Amino acid sequence: MTLFEAIKRRKTTNGAFLPDAVTLEHQHILVRAASRAPSHFNSQPWKFILIDDKDMIARIAAIGGRTMTQLIGEGTFFKRYRKYFRFSQDEMDERRDGIYIHQMPAPLRPFIKKVFTDTGISLMNTLGVPKMLGEDNRKLIADSPLLLVALLDNSEYIPGELSGFYCLLSLGMTIENIWLTTTELGMGIQFVSTPMEVPEAWREIGELLHVPESHTMMAIYRLGYVKPEESSAMKINWKSNERKRLEQFVFRNTCANPEAGADLSEGVL
Repeated sequence: MTLFEAIKRRKTTNGAFLPDAVTLEHQHILVRAASRAPSHFNSQPWKFILIDDKDMIARIAAIGGRTMTQLIGEGTFFKRYRKYFRFSQDEMDERRDGIYIHQMPAPLRPFIKKVFTDTGISLMNTLGVPKMLGEDNRKLIADSPLLLVALLDNSEYIPGELSGFYCLLSLGMTIENIWLTTTELGMGIQFVSTPMEVPEAWREIGELLHVPESHTMMAIYRLGYVKPEESSAMKINWKSNERKRLEQFVFRNTCANPEAGADLSEGVL
């Protein structure tokens, strides 16, 4: 696979992974790829925890499921992310960003446009949607053969200072290296987001993992091998493979001149 092919095929895995354990060789390839990312003055401020212990994964999964249930049930999730949701292919074609909700339980479909209202949230609670999504989230994490936790060294990561900003840039580049490498290895990856949105849950995971005070836990990802054609058993699912047209995000010389040209889906990418 060429670099361009890996970039084009890179995606988030929403569905389940194969049950196969991720080989130690592949785990080390992933973190060595991460280590090749640039960092300010070659400070390499990152550390990673590789978790393949089933009991530890199950404990983190329980927290992930619980926090998903909480965030959906109280409406926080939809209020926080409503601007990213698209509910029709036409809307996605026009915007070319966000996520297209293409799979919904039958009882919810007539109310899809009201999902962000208090009435919609109340209906979802009545129908048990928060618990359903929480269980989906728990199972996805629990059945993942590998979790990867990213940390930053607090001697470098100082929010509000330039070094803190540089650390975030560097960490983003390490994760992209890992993401592209999963594509080469026939693997998938997904950000485990909900625990970090509930501070007490995030602290609970940090305590489970014995994260020292000298480091800040930044993100958790679930990884595993995928089938050639990924399938998902999730009751609510989405697509996010559209990309903005060139003139929507690229400018020539100044911001007054949008770049004209072919869609990025054409040519090499």
